[in-house]
Amino acid sequence: QVQLVESGGGLVQPGGSLRLSCAASGIPLDRIAIGWFRRAPGKEREGVSCFSPSDGRSHYADSVKGRFAISRDIAKNMVYLQMNDLRPEDTAVYYCATDPPKAYCSGSPSYWGQGIQVTVSS
Repeated sequence: QVQLVESGGGLVQPGGSLRLSCAASGIPLDRIAIGWFRRAPGKEREGVSCFSPSDGRSHYADSVKGRFAISRDIAKNMVYLQMNDLRPEDTAVYYCATDPPKAYCSGSPSYWGQGIQVTVSS
């Protein structure tokens, strides 16, 4: 059974950093794509970042390129999202998501974590 559990959110000042963690069980992270999405109040859900084993690459939304970095610890079955230079517009609920058995990033994952709040405010 696939289970995704996020942690690491919170309140941070503009320009600050946070690292989100996703504990993934029931999927082999070396073969299945996994990523992060977010939903801000009053806005559509947005894909933030994804790692695709099919091409071995990390993918990012234009809005976070150069500031966010996705990484994986295969041995621990963990996925991370390092978020630097945070801005108020990054405020959202962040979700870890995956769509097995796809090894490429999906825009409509079938499995989601419960979500975690990130608030960027002074």
